[in-house]
Amino acid sequence: MIHQDDITFKIIGCAMKVHNTIGSGFQEVIYQRCLAIELEQAGLGFEREKEQVIYYNKVEVGSRRADFIVEKSMS
Repeated sequence: MIHQDDITFKIIGCAMKVHNTIGSGFQEVIYQRCLAIELEQAGLGFEREKEQVIYYNKVEVGSRRADFIVEKSMS
């Protein structure tokens, strides 16, 4: 099992590679697509545009769409 710190390190590395490769000035969707390529090449499992229900004190208060969920690790 991969440790959470190792996952975080890989994600940051992927994001930095995208930034260093294409630079700034593009639309967010371009960075998302590039990051998806890098995450896949790094061997990380991920989901894009994942809808999530938000709870506060066990009461549903709304929802949001996460750009990426990586490795489904919630600890």
